[in-house]
Amino acid sequence: MAKEYRFYCAGEWRSSDQPLEVINPYNGEVVGTTSFATDQDLEDAITAAERAFEETRRLQSYERAAILERLADGLEARQEEFARLLAQEAGKPIRDARTEVARGVFTLRTAVEEAKRIGGELIPLDWMASSQGRFGVTRRFPIGPIAGISPFNFPLNLALHKVAPAIASGNTIVLKPPTHDPLTMLTFAELIDEAGLPKGAVSIMPMDRTVGDRLVTDPRFKMLSFTGSPAVGWDMKSRAGKKKVVLELGGNAGVVVDKDANLPLAISRVRVGAFAYAGQVCIAVQRVYIHRSRYDEFVEKFVAAVKEIKIGDPLDEATELGPMIDEKAAARTEDWVNTAVSEGARVLIGGKAEGRFFQPTVLVDVPPTSFVCSREAFAPLVNLFPFDDFEEALAAVNDSEYGLQAGVFTNRLEHALRAWEVLEVGGVVINDIPTYRIDHMPYGGVKDSGLSREGLRYAIEDMTEPRLMVINRVPDEE
Repeated sequence: MAKEYRFYCAGEWRSSDQPLEVINPYNGEVVGTTSFATDQDLEDAITAAERAFEETRRLQSYERAAILERLADGLEARQEEFARLLAQEAGKPIRDARTEVARGVFTLRTAVEEAKRIGGELIPLDWMASSQGRFGVTRRFPIGPIAGISPFNFPLNLALHKVAPAIASGNTIVLKPPTHDPLTMLTFAELIDEAGLPKGAVSIMPMDRTVGDRLVTDPRFKMLSFTGSPAVGWDMKSRAGKKKVVLELGGNAGVVVDKDANLPLAISRVRVGAFAYAGQVCIAVQRVYIHRSRYDEFVEKFVAAVKEIKIGDPLDEATELGPMIDEKAAARTEDWVNTAVSEGARVLIGGKAEGRFFQPTVLVDVPPTSFVCSREAFAPLVNLFPFDDFEEALAAVNDSEYGLQAGVFTNRLEHALRAWEVLEVGGVVINDIPTYRIDHMPYGGVKDSGLSREGLRYAIEDMTEPRLMVINRVPDEE
């Protein structure tokens, strides 16, 4: 019988009469059951978050750091349990699941350090004679209850990118985990419950759309942090009112392989970037532009490498590519590929759905306007294009509504610097794929890919506000 998981609301374990079954994408079995929070549960969570904020805002740096250290220790001690649960409910290959859990530990440990260095600055104000003897000091203060909405593709680590900086900065948070795979964060709530936080400082609750929409519209939340699809994210921003909004949205990541690039490195890394977690990563490699002098060699060797990808059970240690999150996602991807073919594209390998699986797919001759090239596919497919001029390749990468990250394989410093200057993205990765991320770096996009940045220090800046104190040094009376 599948395990029942209660949700964590206002410091209490609860359930409702609205059941939620969590299905293993690989075999269709029930991984566990939980329930959706009700509107009253959310009201209780918001009220508790407001109340707890009066305590969390006064926690000293060492106290916040100690709480986060306990969370990191707890997750590290149970990392194999978390990895296996993640593999089962998200369909993520176990090796990738272990990596996500390790990154989650790193995220928490980074938050420990950042909790200790939320600083300000000293500002000389005596730039005019009328302001002599004055100086300013800034300090960052927590803003209040935060609403967090996290996605299915990294159900642990991307949720922790909301929870950890909230705790580090003295805020409270109500988190809506993904409906497809909420059990990992409901299990993490056990660690929250034992960490010593004020009751109600963190609530973790699945919600249906009607209840969850209050995370967007309720003015008691001072910030909304959303990771998910662009259409949903930008709609939320339009309805969020006066609260801060941080959006980490979709991508259509491009890679440029220059004439003098290390081709074996580029092939190996693009293979990872295009097909890790079945391409269900917002910085997955979707478009690759290869210098024409290297194009044929790249295509031949890349297709050969793709043929070696091991598809299968996520709990099998050898599996590299598991199922997509559900059959609908796989069928939709096949429709997009078929449309691209009707528009002139050629499939070199793959292109078909097999239940919840989608074959790793390589496309060439794809029209730039085709959906699989112009939009976010969020699937295990990649489009290959030749180019003659480096500037032409940069322009092709920029020809997108998205701008999250880009990768450039080159041994020419001037080309690396030129890409950094020209590419309209949040991050340019030289001699690696745009799928690269380490959790303390600033991460986020421009254009339709989002608003602001995550990465612990950068999230803390959004979750706090600077406050100035001006001091007038009054001269001593003679």
